[in-house]
Amino acid sequence: MFSVYYRQCRKERKIIINHAIIHVMKLKQYAIYLPYFVFVVSLLSALTSLFFSEILKFTPCLLCWWQRIFMYPMAFISGVNIMRKQKDLHYYILPLSIIGFCIGLYQNFLIWHILPEAIAPCTAGVSCVDQPFVLFGFITIPLGSMISFAIISASMILYGKLVKEEKTVKNKSK
Repeated sequence: MFSVYYRQCRKERKIIINHAIIHVMKLKQYAIYLPYFVFVVSLLSALTSLFFSEILKFTPCLLCWWQRIFMYPMAFISGVNIMRKQKDLHYYILPLSIIGFCIGLYQNFLIWHILPEAIAPCTAGVSCVDQPFVLFGFITIPLGSMISFAIISASMILYGKLVKEEKTVKNKSK
């Protein structure tokens, strides 16, 4: 009886693994679009931050400036990489997006009062904790920034793995 159950479980596991492989194969066909996706997300994030500061006249806090420092170059780097058709974009974008994500996470921890406001670096000028813009009652500018960095990081990790796998397949076929 146990052996029948064990065989059934192995059969179901194989089916699940086969479905996962099929989904990964479907994802691979879209991997070539990930640099374009990163370009669009980083460009929209940069333009949104400029809209808030230049059009709506929201003065960015110190942590927002740091997040901008790591977001703005990603639009240019990914744009140049797309034009040059290189496959090494993840080496340049991933460090910027991970550092930007960490800064955004730190600022959101301050906003959510997980970290005390006393350790906030914004002592003079605009507060890093007070948020002048809240969408749907919970989406703040730093949360949007952190989500953008997370999306870009996840895209570049996936892109890097797929590029590495593609190189491995090419080397094996030689």
